[in-house]
Amino acid sequence: MKSVRQPSSSRHTASAHKWKFSGLTDIIRHKKGPFTVYLILRTLVLIALGFSLWRSRYEHAFLCLLSLVLFLMPAFLSENFGIEFPSALEILVLFFIFAAEILGEIGCYYLRFPFWDTMLHTISGFLLAACGFGMVDILNKNPRIKFDLSPAFLSTAAFCFSMTMGVMWEFFECSCDLLLHTDTQKDTILSSISSVTLNPDGENVPVVLDGITSVTVNGQPLGVNGYLDIGLIDTMKDLFVNFVGALVFSIIGFFYVKNRGRGRLAKHLIPTYKETPQES
Repeated sequence: MKSVRQPSSSRHTASAHKWKFSGLTDIIRHKKGPFTVYLILRTLVLIALGFSLWRSRYEHAFLCLLSLVLFLMPAFLSENFGIEFPSALEILVLFFIFAAEILGEIGCYYLRFPFWDTMLHTISGFLLAACGFGMVDILNKNPRIKFDLSPAFLSTAAFCFSMTMGVMWEFFECSCDLLLHTDTQKDTILSSISSVTLNPDGENVPVVLDGITSVTVNGQPLGVNGYLDIGLIDTMKDLFVNFVGALVFSIIGFFYVKNRGRGRLAKHLIPTYKETPQES
């Protein structure tokens, strides 16, 4: 039985599935703006990593290492999947990672600035919609895949992608709080609640409690001026601002496609497919 020699094109296709890491820094260097931001933020993260190890805050050290890895994700996707990130989008992603992991978690900005978490979830909804829009638009423009999607469908797909990722993130936060006893879904102090459980007649009619000034658990006051809501308000707020960010970009993307790519803002935020010489 004769052995069949694998064609060179097949060997090339098989080898293309191997992850490429060697050219990541070269890809980053080709973009002056993102590379400058990357160097500055990486230096700050390395300083934070040194302080975390010196203070034996190993959970903070892990976040620093995670940030350094996430900084390379745009270049990694470009190297292995041919996805071209516009410089503006790449800079936003780098700042977002730094603001969420280093400033938010290590710098305690989530506690110092009540708007910090809301701001980040709004931006994430916007950025995820941009990425979702880019993925569908890449398929729509691929001559080998017969798609002819309308601007409304592209915008709807981007919106749904962003909202789905937002929900998946809230699932992750809830799982961490339940299984690892963290507090990613921050508590909210409320002065008024409505509850069916507190109905003295056992009917399915909510009882409204106004002017709540204290909470007692196991006979001990918690020292908060109101009802302690555990995560629900924070989760719904995060999903709502994610909705706002996703909706804003979906509208921008709709007019970008409808006007045949003449929108400046969307052009600098939507990932594209990097054509190889063989494909062009």
